Amino acid sequence: MAFRAVILGAPASGKGTISSRIVKAFGLEHLASGDKLRVNIAQNTPIGKEAKTYIEKGLLVPDDFMVKFIANELKQIRSSTWLLDGFPRTIGQAKALWEVQKLDVVLNLVVPFDVIIDRVKGRWVHLPSGRVYNNNFNAPVVPGKDDVTGEDLVQREDDNPTVVLKRLEQYEKLTRPVVEFYKDKGILNEFEGRTSDEIWPKVKSIISNFLPGQKIGKL
Repeated sequence: MAFRAVILGAPASGKGTISSRIVKAFGLEHLASGDKLRVNIAQNTPIGKEAKTYIEKGLLVPDDFMVKFIANELKQIRSSTWLLDGFPRTIGQAKALWEVQKLDVVLNLVVPFDVIIDRVKGRWVHLPSGRVYNNNFNAPVVPGKDDVTGEDLVQREDDNPTVVLKRLEQYEKLTRPVVEFYKDKGILNEFEGRTSDEIWPKVKSIISNFLPGQKIGKL
């Protein structure tokens, strides 16, 4: 059964955590644009070099760059059930994606900005997999190490509180039209909350309506 979804939410709103639970519960292929870019940055690829110039300044990567990047990544996904995380972030990106691929559902996480700014102070990530941890909740079993591989966790350069605040302001300005775009399409579902544990049951319920035959794990 084909199922194509997008998850939206401000930076550090919990998209990574919710996405990982969706993948475990429903077996969707997960494409996180931000993580893909960070891997390219770590490997110092041409794509990574260009993206780094924007991310370090707390700026969004330009639409034309991101559209081409994501279109190429989607071509490499063979599964008919996937979750796109971190894209689109602008109305231009949303319209370009819709031209390439219609979506079944859009999940929008609504978390207060003050909660997000406090959250980034303790956030760590395993770059190869995209697994996200937080010292205040969902902490790794061994501090500084990924639970699955035992590899080092890192703090993202763009998780600095000052940079995050700038990104939140940009998000409110640029991404709000994206939310309205999908609302007009009739596929937007919004989930309000302060923690991922509070939001997750609502997300799981919605996806279960689309994939009723899928076995759901205890998450």
